[in-house]
Amino acid sequence: QIMTALELLAPARNKETGVAAINCGADAVYIAGPDFGARKDAGNPVEDIAELCSYAHQFGARVFVTFNTTIRDGEEDSAHRQMLQAQEAGADAFIIRDERICGWEDIHVPLHASTQCAIRDVERARHFERLGCARIILERELSLETIRKICKAVSCEVECFVHGALCVCYSGDCRLSEKINGRSADRGECIQACRSLYDLYDVQGKLLLRNKALLSLKDFNLKDRMEDLADAGVVSFKIEGRLKNESYVKNVTREYSLELDRIVACNPDKFRRASFGKVESSFTPDSGKTFNRGYTELYLDGKRGQWSSMDAPKSMGEAIGIISRIRKIDRYSLELSLKPFRKNLELNNGDGFAFSSGEGVTGFRGDVCKGLTISCKAVPGLEEGLTIYRNINSAFEKSLEADRTKRMIDVSLKVHIHGKFNIDVTAHSEDGRELTCPFNTDLETAQNRERAEAMLTEQLSKRSGVFSFHVDEIMAGTPGKVLPLLSASTINSIRRLVAEDLAMIPCNRIPLHSASNKDADEPRLPSIISPENELMRSKYCVRHELGMCPKQGSAKDSSPLFLQNNGRRFKLCFDCRNCEMVLTQD
Repeated sequence: QIMTALELLAPARNKETGVAAINCGADAVYIAGPDFGARKDAGNPVEDIAELCSYAHQFGARVFVTFNTTIRDGEEDSAHRQMLQAQEAGADAFIIRDERICGWEDIHVPLHASTQCAIRDVERARHFERLGCARIILERELSLETIRKICKAVSCEVECFVHGALCVCYSGDCRLSEKINGRSADRGECIQACRSLYDLYDVQGKLLLRNKALLSLKDFNLKDRMEDLADAGVVSFKIEGRLKNESYVKNVTREYSLELDRIVACNPDKFRRASFGKVESSFTPDSGKTFNRGYTELYLDGKRGQWSSMDAPKSMGEAIGIISRIRKIDRYSLELSLKPFRKNLELNNGDGFAFSSGEGVTGFRGDVCKGLTISCKAVPGLEEGLTIYRNINSAFEKSLEADRTKRMIDVSLKVHIHGKFNIDVTAHSEDGRELTCPFNTDLETAQNRERAEAMLTEQLSKRSGVFSFHVDEIMAGTPGKVLPLLSASTINSIRRLVAEDLAMIPCNRIPLHSASNKDADEPRLPSIISPENELMRSKYCVRHELGMCPKQGSAKDSSPLFLQNNGRRFKLCFDCRNCEMVLTQD
């Protein structure tokens, strides 16, 4: 039976973050080149991509380079040239949006259709497969049932996001940022207007809500649903966050990698990891302790829930307790006493805290934390009875910064001693590399065979480079089965030489899926750009979120609502037949 290789795909803002993600267990990372990535502030020189590829390939891990912005007329040559340079640098695949790229015959690495291609049904999935894409990356708003249908309908690979920030609209179909100040999300310049505060009015002009981030969603978290996705046919699990810092990427990647290890261990005849190497780290990952707006599984079960983070468009972190008492130390500082939500709550000097009020979310720093008491500067809006969140756990952040996670390729050794103390060391790595290194010695016979064998085993069973060695067998064919008297330094030299020879052999990487024969006559799909006045379309619905959904009997109509911010006014229309919300310019 052929096992399915499951891939954890992590974001890389730069080379350093990419290396950290691979060390924490990522099977692949995605990174932008100099231009044409959907995060304008996360571009990288081709030289850095080459170094990242070299590092990743030691473990059979992959590097995917993003070309998922719209390519304007006149930019084709520049994009083409950069893709050829990235291909030469060792890129394993390109994440693309523009269908014209599929016709560039000198691009040989697999093409992955970006989530910006708006693949949310079987028809669009088959279209990009026929264009020659080896993988399709699905919209985040899909149900597990729809994902399963798409996986069954195509022979190309299917990738899904499983963690990170959520756009409120369908991917690749938002014009709000561009409408407000000319910065296009399609060009990696989104101003994240969905995280802004708005006032909400009904059609009669009545104010319903004030200063709420009505378009802001919680963050995605499908860690506990990856096995369901794998059973549905998904092979790649993607973490969002090419603008996130290294500690965030390390923490989330490690947590999801451990979960993927668990899934593989429980299904040894069905699944395997898509790369090699065992990870050793000193921190315990916890995505609850890193940046998040609260978590949601969105529409995976085909049901609506409370998806909005309208009270906390920024990271609130974990709710830790309620302020039971406030004592004024002086005119500049306060002392807060907490009633904790859980036992054994430990606070640290320098922790970051937040609370929500009518004015939005306010954050502050705990200068001195003792027990359940926080000393801080005076913060407007703090009052007894408020729920306090911790959005920066300084002790956890320090453990991430101090951590030196290592990823090692496991290598078994067999030692054969023959002739006049000739030594053959046969190495077999977990990815299938094998070699035999002969060593000639002319040394005295060890008087104590057991001690010599223990010394040989101990010194060979160490690390060298990215390899972690262990001795499986020592065979001595000399009369009396004696062993040579080898010093520790000599054995260490043998181990290092074996490691150097192994490193000269490329890792036996699991082959990436290649596209089936593409249809040269496949027509381009019509643009996914919405009608001129339509700025975004979303599965998320403000009416449903506020308990005003007519389909649930909680309201009599689906008349428009209006958002207002700094003099700008937008109209929310409700397509109840398709259970979608549309935002337009009023």
